[in-house]
Amino acid sequence: MAASFKHFDLKLISPNFDSNLTDTLIQLDHLRKLQLSGTTPPWTFFQLKEIFHLFESVGSARIEGNRTTVAEYVEQKIDKKERSLERFAEIDNGERAMTYIEENIKEGSKITHRFIRELHHLAVESLDEREEGDKTPGAYRTWEVTISKSSHIPPKHHLVPTYMDELISFVNNKDPEKYDLIKTAIAHHRFTWVHPFGNGNGRVVRLLTYALLIKYGFNVHKGKLLNPTAVFCNDRDLYYEMLAKADLGADNKILEWCEYVLKGILDEIVKLNKLTDYAYLSKNILIPAVDLGRERGYLNKEESDTLKRGIEIADFKASDLDKCLKGLTSRQRIHLISKLKSHDFIRPHKENGRIYFVNFMNNYLMRGLVRVLEKEGFIPNID
Repeated sequence: MAASFKHFDLKLISPNFDSNLTDTLIQLDHLRKLQLSGTTPPWTFFQLKEIFHLFESVGSARIEGNRTTVAEYVEQKIDKKERSLERFAEIDNGERAMTYIEENIKEGSKITHRFIRELHHLAVESLDEREEGDKTPGAYRTWEVTISKSSHIPPKHHLVPTYMDELISFVNNKDPEKYDLIKTAIAHHRFTWVHPFGNGNGRVVRLLTYALLIKYGFNVHKGKLLNPTAVFCNDRDLYYEMLAKADLGADNKILEWCEYVLKGILDEIVKLNKLTDYAYLSKNILIPAVDLGRERGYLNKEESDTLKRGIEIADFKASDLDKCLKGLTSRQRIHLISKLKSHDFIRPHKENGRIYFVNFMNNYLMRGLVRVLEKEGFIPNID
């Protein structure tokens, strides 16, 4: 079939009451409104958020053809070389954009042209326009584009502002709450259909989807973890296949797209909510991550035992570690604690420098944490 442009109206579509999509919407709406009272301490929760920011960014870049593996990028993070190569800088851009979203979007926030253009600017910043960059970062395209392997040709460039006005009105309109999540899925497709930027549209729309989930009530600031890009990077071919079906514009194809997106998001949220249970998290994720570090020679026995004891206690004073430091002299204990601090395996709380927590970010423990999260199915294995 020859590629062509076919206009169809942007509108809300109601699923049948007895459809699988309706069941998914009911479950997602319950999770959206559920006030989690998890036991995972905030300092550990925010480390997990950083990890999922990383996976969102790696997964989104890989959908577009970046071949960087998670393991490779983790090594760059540990060595503080996230921007040493363009393919790493593309992923670092994604992480920065995720932070920007969380700093600027909360439940009920308005989505604006300025916000979307800034997402694009962040996504393509400092990247070669001949590869993953754009010649006009943060600006809608003023030229015609095509989409590789797609039968849909995006609208003419002079129509982009009008279509984006329509899309922004659509997501901000005060429709009944029951439509919020359908709007998220429809908006994702419509954005790719408009293709408002010269390059980076895929990365921006996945960032926008994250922002819309927060706007519509998934409060990542208070105990909720999101990883929506996992839905799309698990099977890139299926993602493009479903987008192509929605490009036809028929109501049933749009609803099929919505079911694909929202069922995937539901599965991810149900899975990630388990990590708010600290007993589960420490036993199945954190302690095995330390064990992996010991097996691979990043930690010795005393260091491993100390960190595992620290995980069990959650936040601890040096005196709380006596149980696992038997046999060490006072000087040896002081040296061990100092070494763990200098390698950033433990950090003092800002409020009280005598109380510590175990840190997994940007050190050798991060390798183990990522591997265990992959092994337990919390993040897709996209190596």
